[in-house]
Amino acid sequence: MTYLAKIGELTLKGSNIQEFENLLRKNVSKCLKDCKDVKISLRAGRLYIDCEEESSPKVEKLLSHLIGITGWAKVSVCEKTIEAITEEVLRLAKIEAQKGAKTYKIDARRADKSFPLNSYEICCEAAGPAEAIMKVDVHNPDVVFYVEVRERVFVYCTSNKGCRGLPVGSSGKALLLLSGGLDSPVAGYRMLRRGMKVECCYFHSYPYTSEEAKQKVVTLAEKLSLYGITLYLNIIPFTDVQMKIKQKSPVAWTTLMLRVCMMKTANILAKRCKADCIVTGESVGQVASQTIENMTVTEHFAELPLLRPLCGMDKEEIISDSLWIDTYETSILPYEDCCVLFSPKHPVLRGTVSQAEEIYKNLEIDDLIQKAFEEREIFKIEFDKAPELKTE
Repeated sequence: MTYLAKIGELTLKGSNIQEFENLLRKNVSKCLKDCKDVKISLRAGRLYIDCEEESSPKVEKLLSHLIGITGWAKVSVCEKTIEAITEEVLRLAKIEAQKGAKTYKIDARRADKSFPLNSYEICCEAAGPAEAIMKVDVHNPDVVFYVEVRERVFVYCTSNKGCRGLPVGSSGKALLLLSGGLDSPVAGYRMLRRGMKVECCYFHSYPYTSEEAKQKVVTLAEKLSLYGITLYLNIIPFTDVQMKIKQKSPVAWTTLMLRVCMMKTANILAKRCKADCIVTGESVGQVASQTIENMTVTEHFAELPLLRPLCGMDKEEIISDSLWIDTYETSILPYEDCCVLFSPKHPVLRGTVSQAEEIYKNLEIDDLIQKAFEEREIFKIEFDKAPELKTE
């Protein structure tokens, strides 16, 4: 079996394009390392995967999540003659007609200029026999038959949407603050699409947050790992930190101080995992802790660049992305994360850095943060595999 994927943004790169191509090929190889007799090649803006039939489900799952391609298809390979092309188009036309298709068109590309017919002539010649089955409609066809004449001839009629972006690993590493909500998984996905490796961090406050809430986040991390090839999930026990905040912080500041303590913990973890930045799912004005003033307070305590890929998105846009990456149904499960615990009825909306520094100093909480970090659980999650509990 042969699969063809169309390379996306990385084709715009200059003299370093080969580095991106090699990384994309490496990502594919890593995900398919357990599949036998798989051959991977990348030429002239196309990624090819040849495999045995038993490996096709995993190959198709990979191509549906592989960042760096604009589309992919399972293709038929035929001899490099117009007769063979015509015969293959006719075979596919009969299959599609049985499914109810009544109109079609042919989209041909001749990358191999030694082929005697040009793209238009291929379309005209290959369309003839199929007209006995379906009518030609070049404007709004029920089905499109694609013909690509390259070192081999590829014919296909079903093209699947790909995940645009840069190959994962081409843009450094991010530490994602992953909650159980809608926003943070989408933020992580958007940074994966920009070529970043992602390591995840979740703050768990048992027994105030349940084991179901913890499992919910593990599931979200698994779904992100389908795009990220391999990622690590750090689950940090934050109950003692939150109780200290509740006891010593002004009531209106409890949520914002929780965000500050999370950022202080993230600083430690980011250094340990050699992350280049910290990523959150914040969107301007979405909740009280995400006013510009409060986001400024949070950012003040970050020791690395703090990226907020959703900052200009509204909830409908975020939901749309979560549906695309299949995290929506998990994110809306009714298990609350630690951010909603002890939330004040009237939270501070316009905190200042000077106020935050004074309150944080009075908390005397650094030892608890360090202890929480040291007691974290670490899960390694590889593409299409169950999470594995690791020790540092």
